[in-house]
Amino acid sequence: MNKDYQNIKVIGFDADDTLWVNETYFRAAEEEAGLLLSHYETPNKIDQELFKMEIKNLPTYGYGVKGFVLSMIELAIELSNGTVSNKVIGEMLKIGKDMINKPIELLDGVEEVLKGLSKDYRLIVATKGDLLDQERKLEKSGLLKYFHHIEVLSEKQEANYSKLLKHLDIEPEAFLMVGNSLKSDILPLVNIGAKAIHVPFHTTWQHEEVSKKDTNGSDYKTINSLSEILDFFGTKK
Repeated sequence: MNKDYQNIKVIGFDADDTLWVNETYFRAAEEEAGLLLSHYETPNKIDQELFKMEIKNLPTYGYGVKGFVLSMIELAIELSNGTVSNKVIGEMLKIGKDMINKPIELLDGVEEVLKGLSKDYRLIVATKGDLLDQERKLEKSGLLKYFHHIEVLSEKQEANYSKLLKHLDIEPEAFLMVGNSLKSDILPLVNIGAKAIHVPFHTTWQHEEVSKKDTNGSDYKTINSLSEILDFFGTKK
């Protein structure tokens, strides 16, 4: 076992883009929105304005597909000066329903890793997004049997993680977080004294991007695929 993890007792996993594909569907939906609103603006401008609308609405709607769709509709009304057709609004609602009903596509090595680690460690999910949607995805994933606890957070900041660890009676030094977002899954944990492993996904939402300055001096590891975690713990594949 890697000596850095000899005190670990509980391992937390992000869900979207760590356990299964998610952000890819949002990128595709943004392209569809650009086409639906192409009478009013260029695709690049629509993409920029949709992102601004999502960020503005985060305190009201939170994260997830529903907030994304409501932001998309609000943008359509704004760009069209209230003349957007019912047909376009209907198409946007359909985009959202299609996203929610997407099959769960597990990332490579996910079940292998969870099965291996669950023999010796308590595993939890710490994710953010719409509660109903995340519960649905976890149920459809077939992975629930590996986890002792599921937590859907409104935000992933130091205070949220500290509150979660206290609630579960976990000392920070005994906790390891695994996720694809440096901003949400890695840096907050490092800052409260826990361990973290970064598993990058091929696409990242703008809101989750960080600069090199933000990561300077932060003690975490980056791996190319989830399966590499088993090497750190000496767990048989």
